[in-house]
Formats: sequence, C-alpha cells, structure tokens
Amino acid sequence: MLHLLQNALKAAQPSRRTFLKMSAGTVGGLIIAAKLPNTAQAAAQDGDFIQPFVHIRPDNTVVVLSKHLDKGQGVNTGLATLVADELDASWDQVTTEFAPSNPQVYANTLFGVQGTGGSTAIPNSFMQYRQAGAAAKAMLVAAAAQQWGVAADSISVSQGIVSDNAGHSATLGELAGLAAQQDIPSEPVLKTPDQWVYIGKSFPRVDTKNKSTGAPNTYTMDVHKDGMLVAVLARPPRFGGKPVSFDDTATRQVAGVVDVIQVPTGVAVLATSTWPAIQGAQTLSVEWDDSTAEMRSTTEIMAEMQDMVTKSGVNVRRDGDPEAALASADRVIEVDYEFPFLAHGAMEPLDIVMTFDGEKAEIWTASQIQTIDHNVASATLGIPFENVSINTLWAGGSFGRRAQGDAHPVAEAALITKALHEKGQSGVPVKVVWTREHDTAGGYYRPMSAHKVRVGLDADGNVTAWSHRMAAKSIVKGTPFEAFLMKDGVDHNMTEGAHDTTYAFPVFEMDQHFAETPVPVLWWRSVGHTHSAYVVETMVDRIARETGKDPVAYRLELLKDDPRKANVLKLAAEKAGWDQPVAEGRHRGVAVHKSFGSYVAEIAEISMRDDGTIKVEKVTCAVDCGIPINPDNIKAQIEGGIGYGLGAVLRNEITLTDGIVDQQNFDTYAPLRMSDMPEIDIHIVPSTEAPMGIGEPGTPPIGPAVANAIAAARKEWITVLPMTRHGLV
Repeated sequence: MLHLLQNALKAAQPSRRTFLKMSAGTVGGLIIAAKLPNTAQAAAQDGDFIQPFVHIRPDNTVVVLSKHLDKGQGVNTGLATLVADELDASWDQVTTEFAPSNPQVYANTLFGVQGTGGSTAIPNSFMQYRQAGAAAKAMLVAAAAQQWGVAADSISVSQGIVSDNAGHSATLGELAGLAAQQDIPSEPVLKTPDQWVYIGKSFPRVDTKNKSTGAPNTYTMDVHKDGMLVAVLARPPRFGGKPVSFDDTATRQVAGVVDVIQVPTGVAVLATSTWPAIQGAQTLSVEWDDSTAEMRSTTEIMAEMQDMVTKSGVNVRRDGDPEAALASADRVIEVDYEFPFLAHGAMEPLDIVMTFDGEKAEIWTASQIQTIDHNVASATLGIPFENVSINTLWAGGSFGRRAQGDAHPVAEAALITKALHEKGQSGVPVKVVWTREHDTAGGYYRPMSAHKVRVGLDADGNVTAWSHRMAAKSIVKGTPFEAFLMKDGVDHNMTEGAHDTTYAFPVFEMDQHFAETPVPVLWWRSVGHTHSAYVVETMVDRIARETGKDPVAYRLELLKDDPRKANVLKLAAEKAGWDQPVAEGRHRGVAVHKSFGSYVAEIAEISMRDDGTIKVEKVTCAVDCGIPINPDNIKAQIEGGIGYGLGAVLRNEITLTDGIVDQQNFDTYAPLRMSDMPEIDIHIVPSTEAPMGIGEPGTPPIGPAVANAIAAARKEWITVLPMTRHGLV
C-alpha cells in the first residue's frame, strides 16, 4: 500500500498558486486565514446562502461545515462557536455538518492537506472560521440595507435577528437568498475580545442530542445500505505475514456468507450481516507466509533497544560537551526506562462503507485524513480523484488510530468492491468491519521505546549535564511522511517533549536510535510526549528529592526562561495546597509539561492500600491553552486526557510471544475503570494568546505525576511501565 500513499501525498500537495489563494496571513509562521471562494451566488436562486464554511438556509438554520473530524474532542462545537460569535447568530439555530473532501478548500492550513491531528484543529481554524462568520454577517447586512433602502451602518445583528433603527427586522434565513448575491468582503471586520458573546464561555456541545438519542448514521457502525454486504477479514497472526492460499469449504457453509475474497492484508469473508461474517472468518483455513514476519517476543525487541541506548545515536540536539561535563561531575545519576507498545482502544473499532460501480466510488467513514483516504481510494480503484466522494461521519474515538498513513481500511474496502465489480456485482455496498480482537491485536500501536538518561550533578546538587538517548521504531521513517517530517535524518516526533525541553540545563544532548520491526506503529494520543514527559519529569523529581529540594521550587528554578510553564506550575501548586501538609495516608507528586502549544501542570494525590496497591485520589490541574474557546470542553478534554493516560500507565501494554500478540480484547487490555478515576480539579489560565491544542496535552503529565507520588510514598522510582509490573495495581 506504500505506493498508494506516495501517490496520495503527491496529489495532495497544493500548487504555489493554490497555496497563495488559500493563504491570507500568517502569525508566528502559522497560516491563520483563508480567502473564501466566491461560491455564494450559485445558491441564490434556491434562497440559500452558501459559503465553504457557512450555509444559511431559508428555515433559519446556520450550518457550520467542519473541515475536521470530530472524534469526541468537540472540535465541531469549537468551530461553530467561532462562526456563531462573528455572525451574531443565536446558538439554538447553529448546527454542524462535515465538509466534503476537498483539500483545495478545506486543507488543514498547518498540514497542506485536509486532515485532523496533532491538536491542530482549533489553532489552524481560529481566524479562518471567524472570518467566515464575519464575512457572512457583512453580506447579510448588505442585503438588508439593499432591501430596506437604508445605510448599512444603521443595521445591527443580534441573536440571529437583523434590524435597524427604523423598525425593520428579519431573520438570517429570510435574508439568506439576497445575501448570497452580495460581494464577499476580502477583509471582513472581526470583533474585538470585549465584544465576544460565545468565545470564552461554555455552551452545550452540538453533538449532545444526536449521541444521547442514538440518531441514525451518526457513526459508520450505524450505516446500513440496501443490499449491503459486511466484510470481516481473517488477518495474519503475525505482523508482516501474508496469505498464500485458503480453504473456504467450511466458511461457505455458514448461513449468510456470500463470498470470500483474498486481498494483500488477509482474506475477506463477505456476508449479509456482521455475525456470519465473523463466524465465517473464524472457520477459514489460511496458509500464511511468515518469511518476513516479526517472530520475536517483546522482551527480545526491548533487549535490542536497551542495547542501542548504550551507544551514541543520531544526534537530535547538543549544547556543550556532555561527555566532558559528565566526566567532571561530582555525581552521575544514570537511569534506564522501558515503555511498552500501546493500543488505541477506541470505543468504535475501524469500519468503512464503500460502493463502487466501475466509474465512481462513494465512502462513508470517520475519515481523519480525508486527502489520503481520498487519493488511496482513487489510486486503488484506478479512477480520477473527482470520481471519489467521502461522507465523513462522527468517530467513536480515535486517539490517532484513524490517522493512518497507508489508509489501509480504505485500501481494503476498495480492493473488495473492485473485486465485486469485476465479478459483475457493481455498486454493491460493502462495510469492512474490524472486530475488537482485530483492533487490539492488529498493530498500529504507540511505539515501544527505551530511554537512558545520565545526569551530572555538582557538589551543591546542581545539574551540570543532561545526556538523553532513546530507541524506538519511527512512525515516519521509511514512509512517504519521511520527506515532510524528518530533516537531516532526525525524527522529532520520537523525541518531542525531551529534545525541546525548556529546563535550563547548562549542557544537554539528545540522541535517537531507530529500531526496526514489522509491527506497525502510529501516532497515539500525544505521540512522543507520552514517554518523553514521563522520563523528563520523573528524572527532575528524582534530582530534586535526592538533593533535598522541593520538587515544585526546584522546577521553578529551572524554568526561569519559560514563564508560561512556570505560571501553570504555580497555579496548580496553589490550588492543590502544595505548601500545606498532605492528609494522613496521602502522598503527592507533580509534573508540568508543554505539548502542542499548551502548558499543563498536574499534581496527583494518591493513597496506598493495605495490599500495597495504589489509588489515585485526586488530580489538580492548571492549563494554559491560549484563548479558551469553550471552558467546559477544555475541562472535558483534560479530564479525558488524564483518564486515558492514567489507564495506560497503570495497566496497559501490548506484548508479543513468538511474534503473536497476547492481548485480544478489553479483558486482557483493560481500559481505565470508573473505580480508578480520581477527583479532578481543573483551573484554566485566562489568556489573550492564540488558542492552541487541547485534545492531547492533558495526557503526558499524569503518568509522571503519579509516579512521583509513588516515589514520595515508597521511595521507589517506577522506570518500567505499566505499573501492574510492580504490583501497584
């Protein structure tokens, strides 16, 4: 599938002319605005007002088109908030729909292709959607002025009502058709922060009703088309394995099974519904070629990586002469860390519905990177880009799992529907479903990694040198992403949160080693920060405690050049009562980290049970993510990030025995239990800085905060995760 992705990325790159048309301005190197194509007039005859990001219908509904996938992080609500505020619509009349796949109009301005990830949805859309709302408002005002014969500056808009001083009034829907005939302003006037009605305030999410009532076709799993077949694949038991041949005699005896089709990733059983497809796949007898498969256990893979970090690797950053500084240090602390593979564990496993009639294809799925999905479908089916359409649906979670670089679910669906077409069954809808077992044991994991840190201290306990090496399989090396995301052979995704630390160490170095394995890896909520934050924050805490310094005060000493990070740390410490004695039987740990432009400090308070296990009782959190678009949603994302990260460090790991995954479902890869969830107290820093990502930054600090609390309780530093390995859970 690699060549398919290469074609997809090549096709997705906008020309310089297109790029300039899309770009209207930059701040700090980030594209923050996009000119709106003049498409409004096309819909005037129908009484609608249509722009790429805003549709106003005659029934007075304001539809905000989201170019991003909402997978539970609330981005659709955030984008609707931006438009509603500048448009001065009533929140009750605002709804959202997903934009079509069109990278020329709906590209993520930080990626150059249409896609969601890296907590970039609000940062790249903040000005774009505000401008869309402001432009729509200006056109509505112009329409009202034309209709009423009054000056535009005598007209105001409030709560979805356009009115003037002479007593004229109209709804947005009533003016939509005429507004669509107005010129689109090139520089619409934006509100100042003191004029905001919705931005910075909490409002109900736009998806609450549909998700609460079980509205049809909300998720791909809900989609059913007439005559649809469900495909479940028998997949290789080992990563890198390939199907050679199969015997489907027993499979075709299963009631409901219609066909069996071999594809490069396995053998697909097509049935009239999901259950017979699953049963049929289980009865298949498949001969697998394991000649290029991963045959090792995870202990063997980890041993290789631990050996790697004993040596110098690809240099990521070097300040000064670390070896000389370590050699002259009064004391050197050397610590090894191990982090396991992690599955994403989203509530909704991968799924996709596709039809192909030989000329055109239509897709229904929770597409996270529409441009790649679109181009892989086009290349696999051998049809033009414009002959493929994608209906993006809500996702029941992702955490990075749907951001596949190879778009393998799309490729599988395309190959199956293409095979049906060649058999004379054109246009038959096919739903490809990954079972929970496929999802857990199917790879695309957070990479396992090994770290070695050596810290030199002088006689007063001050850091003189920090040497940090890590080994992992790169998510981007060897893929088409390498050309865009690696520079001079360095993968910063691996070491983010460590190589760019703002702690004031006089001498610093960061090296990386690239481990190779057929186990596919992928972005996982907060990517490199998931392990780098743990290493850096537990090491800093260890230095503080072993040199008799208060962990918060010591961090503040090291953060003299990072006032925003210092500020969230101070706020969290204040709200947690860090300077007050902790309750009897309780212990506290702290961590502070910046990821995706946002700063998060967390203080975990734990108790020790009589059996030696721990209970995380409370987490106090301070967050600075720039302008807080919707405080309730920010809190929800931080709470979710804490819970997600906590479950991972407490008990999650994917292990292999002779190349076969040991975990298959939630009984062996257990998500966080409600009984594990602590009380969470979140404090958002008021800010006028540009809004930054919030879907991921809550995750990195929770692991080290809990680990540091355990160290305070037991004087034991947890350097190998998960904590089940130490009898703590």
